[in-house]
Amino acid sequence: MAETRFDYDLFTIGAGSGGTRAARMAAAAGARVAVAEERYLGGTCVNVGCVPKKLMVYASHFADEFADARGFGWQSERPTFDWRTLIANKNAEIERLNGVYRRLIEGAGATIYDARAVVIDPHTIEVDGETVTAERILVATGSWPVVPDGPGTEHVVTSNEMFFLDELPRRFLAVGGGYISVEFAGIMRGLGAEVTLVHRGEPFLRGFDHDLRENLAVEMRRRGVDLRFNSLVERFERNADGSLRATITDGTHVDVDVALCAIGRNPNTKNLGLEQAGVKLAPNGAVVVNDALQSSVPSIYALGDVIDRAPLTPVAIAEAMVFVDNVYRGADRRMDYSVLPTAVFSQPPLASVGLTEEQARDAHDIDVYRAQFRAMKNTLGGREERTLLKLIVDKRSDRVLGCHMLGPDAAEIIQSLGVALAAGATKADFDRTIALHPSTAEEFVTMRTPVGA
Repeated sequence: MAETRFDYDLFTIGAGSGGTRAARMAAAAGARVAVAEERYLGGTCVNVGCVPKKLMVYASHFADEFADARGFGWQSERPTFDWRTLIANKNAEIERLNGVYRRLIEGAGATIYDARAVVIDPHTIEVDGETVTAERILVATGSWPVVPDGPGTEHVVTSNEMFFLDELPRRFLAVGGGYISVEFAGIMRGLGAEVTLVHRGEPFLRGFDHDLRENLAVEMRRRGVDLRFNSLVERFERNADGSLRATITDGTHVDVDVALCAIGRNPNTKNLGLEQAGVKLAPNGAVVVNDALQSSVPSIYALGDVIDRAPLTPVAIAEAMVFVDNVYRGADRRMDYSVLPTAVFSQPPLASVGLTEEQARDAHDIDVYRAQFRAMKNTLGGREERTLLKLIVDKRSDRVLGCHMLGPDAAEIIQSLGVALAAGATKADFDRTIALHPSTAEEFVTMRTPVGA
């Protein structure tokens, strides 16, 4: 552990999922640990990300359930929705989780500074008006929404503010083609708002399999979302009634109550003192680290969204364990990013693990298996929504390289298939697995004929 000349063995800046896990596990390994968090314990995921977003997704799904119920014999009228009740209950749950994080950190024996920390040099931090030293510093400060300079952009909100709106907007604009824009478009539409989504490309969700992207666009349009691809917002202006007018490059304009700018997030490293301490940063502000998550300054490490490798909560937690195992448990581990299950809680949701068809074709001779159908629930519910499942298989080895799904419970199903891919499962392994009938997931083990064969 650290020499006695240091106040701490480890000083972690940021108490999100990754920073908290690293601090707890390092303390459990016997290190003297401190954590500084200037905003909220739990980081983006717990406070203005994954957790409240999923709660809002659940809320918006009830619209479908009420509509579907009539086909199954339920005749009650659709109830009214109260936005303020949702926000109040969401806030109470987040406050509970903030307390859980505090108890976890303090229970492990670490010290919490509810203040901003700035790096002074490779072993010195200024926090809460005092200067402390540490053998190692871990930067886990996450990322922050990007709002570009442009006419009227001061009127837009980011994902941070979306979780605290006073009222449900009647008309909503989402700008961007990433998961945040797509998810909030689905949430707002499910809760009854008129929704427009503007994206500079076509379709959205770059990096996901093209079939999922294109079919999600079909389903969102079927639900009434106005998708404007290959377009940009030129400017925003306040109308006399307080609403917002967005002028789009296709020559049209949209009047809305709330406009969300979700064009990306940058690593949160501004004014942390890292460059002055000698830490190399990427052009977007990401901390440049090696395979051991060590920066250009040997005593300073970083993990999670701030290194801009795979901005997912479970990845940050896994990186934290690599860091702790290597530094405090004598291991020599490296982070494996090859099998990363990921989901977009769009409506309908999509999820993927492994290679997309496009990625696989670059390096493999592949077979593609594809199934698309109207789910059983929709036959009585009356909706035309279609579910899509896809397998990417290496012809030479028969190994399954990717699994992709668009439809209800996609995240739950793909999570389980992630185990199969991590274990190196082949198409023959899938084929000899008995189907669970009737289920959507059974299609993954019953597809027998490649597309085009």
